[in-house]
Amino acid sequence: MPDTAAMSLIDEALRAGHAPPPRVNAALQRVLVAGGGGPLGSALLESLLSVRAFSPVSVLVTQPTRAALRGLRTVLWPPGTELPPGDEAVGIIVFDRERHANGRELAFYRPEPAQLPAIAAQWRERGVRHLLVVMPHTMASLPDALKRGLANLDEHAVAALGFEHLVFVRTAQAGAHERISHPAQRLAHWMLSQLQMMVPQRDRPVRAQKVAQLAAQLAARLPFSPPGTRVVPPETVWEAAQTDDIAGLAQSWLNGPASGPARVPAPSAAEPPARP
Repeated sequence: MPDTAAMSLIDEALRAGHAPPPRVNAALQRVLVAGGGGPLGSALLESLLSVRAFSPVSVLVTQPTRAALRGLRTVLWPPGTELPPGDEAVGIIVFDRERHANGRELAFYRPEPAQLPAIAAQWRERGVRHLLVVMPHTMASLPDALKRGLANLDEHAVAALGFEHLVFVRTAQAGAHERISHPAQRLAHWMLSQLQMMVPQRDRPVRAQKVAQLAAQLAARLPFSPPGTRVVPPETVWEAAQTDDIAGLAQSWLNGPASGPARVPAPSAAEPPARP
């Protein structure tokens, strides 16, 4: 007599072999990133891929580049050309310092702060509805009011473009380590460095990896949060660097009572707005 148990196993194996492939999670979002070549931008790309909320993760490049990471897609945008059509709903613009670790990083599009309104306008026409802007600042020179509000007219212009969600992330930025040859300049640099001891702990530089993790968690939850314009103050970025539950912090900040549509203060009429 045939072994019915063995035949059943064979039938199940054949059925599994002819079964259609599992469906990709339809809830995955598409995200577009500008500024993926610096230390913060590269850490952000890795964080976006690790949260598994986006597929694919698209990054702007200025010359043909082959993506080395699975799930990463490059979008060619040479200077002076129009941005090709796309279907990303979430956009992230990272203003990062330049580094020359290898030649490949030079291929990434590197936005400048003065280009923010133009980039945001093109992305809005492209279909981006949720925008996250990571803008490092030197905390010692940033007024307290601007840590929680829009810093200049460019940011107000972006807020007027009609994004469903717009978030500015303000974070401390370490100064560049430059070699100074003149004795007077070295003395002045040393005296200014001593003033850093007067900067509150929460305003001191945060590691790029932690900032990137917070930005990725905010981007993943942004479309599902109350709409409006918000500003992440540097204190919140500092808190994210101290906790192991960055996802929980991002969730509570976006949906908490203090994180609703922000009433962002405008620049004072008595003082001309500073450009970043």
